[in-house]
Amino acid sequence: MNAPSPWRWIPALYFGQGLPYVVVMTLAVVMYKNLGVSNTEIAMYTSWLYLPWVIKPLWSPLVDLLGRKRRWIVALQFCIGAAFALVALTVPGPRFLQLTLAVFWLMAFASATHDIAADGFYMLALPPHAQAAFVGVRSTFYRLSMIAGQGGLVVLAGWLAERSGSAAQAWTAVFWLLGAAFTASALFLAWALPRPAADRAAPRSDTLLADAAAVFAAFFRQPGIARILGFLLLYRFAEAQLLKLVTPFMLDPPAAGGLGLKTQEVGIAYGTVGVAALTLGGLLGGWWVSRRGLTRLLWPLMLCMHLPNSVFVALALWQPAGLGWVSVAVALEQFGYGLGFSVYMVFMLLVAGGPGGDNPHKTAHYALCTGFMALGMMLPGMAAGWLQGLLGYTGFFVWTCLATLPAFAAAALIRIPPDFGRRNDAT
Repeated sequence: MNAPSPWRWIPALYFGQGLPYVVVMTLAVVMYKNLGVSNTEIAMYTSWLYLPWVIKPLWSPLVDLLGRKRRWIVALQFCIGAAFALVALTVPGPRFLQLTLAVFWLMAFASATHDIAADGFYMLALPPHAQAAFVGVRSTFYRLSMIAGQGGLVVLAGWLAERSGSAAQAWTAVFWLLGAAFTASALFLAWALPRPAADRAAPRSDTLLADAAAVFAAFFRQPGIARILGFLLLYRFAEAQLLKLVTPFMLDPPAAGGLGLKTQEVGIAYGTVGVAALTLGGLLGGWWVSRRGLTRLLWPLMLCMHLPNSVFVALALWQPAGLGWVSVAVALEQFGYGLGFSVYMVFMLLVAGGPGGDNPHKTAHYALCTGFMALGMMLPGMAAGWLQGLLGYTGFFVWTCLATLPAFAAAALIRIPPDFGRRNDAT
């Protein structure tokens, strides 16, 4: 039988991958603020919720070794739906902070594990050229989930709170809605996901721990692993710092070197125009790589990603008063970022699947790639605020332009098979 079209299941799978992350990392902050939790507690407790995504490679071999990825996806979506319902049950209680944090921790681990299974299934269900072609599609629906979570659900919670007079009741309703939606998503994917023959548990011995260690060892025994890790850690070195300061730069008054925009204007420029340009760039980048191959497009798309950082230098120097010019600049930068990030995603598919795509541990190895990606975002971002305070906004954005150089140096050292990711129209 012919496999179902990727359009049937990729949008739902990656929308479902992004939503729990947004809930844990963003919606939880808004909810706790509405419920009267102090900023100190919010910052401390919710920062720890990011940890499961950083360390998920530690248990990624288990997803490879125990059962099919399809079953993992459906089961974990049911678990996440149940976790949303548990949040709804615990929000009205007197110990809501402790109880909801415990549930968010469980949700974070389930969501991180779902990421492992979903990314592994994606590589098993699609041939390499289709993986490259649908990189933009999966990124688009992941980002649409972010818009739905950070925008739509926050607006809904605020509207319900105004009507009911109770923030707790409003957030209870929002999480009941999320629980019902995720349960429906699990049922849909149980029907929609294909059943690729390659989706089976990897061979293992009687010692599970030894098998897991062997999976990790196989990743680090790859030829040129030092060059691979250098690229994974340095490709987003500049972006990791830039992202931390874009929103404060837009909100800070001109006297402090910022643009003095209102919150809703930032939402228009960065959350609407920027996301639309990012989505378009991601779709075009994935399609372009599938037509031309990663080898030919590595450097052009890297330039598309990193050169637009200079628009923030121009904004910091000019400090335009109108929203239009800011929106144009943000759209240019985000479009270039969408183009360039498609290169990074296809490279991770290459590392995880191997040049021939026949790596039996591709799920675990892709999770290791994303773990190094998270580390490459986390560590540079920690010092971004200190650097901005030292250099000012103009100096900081000049620095982010210079900080793109390590990515180019790392790219010069990696080795990519000819035409990897390119679609073969004869097949």
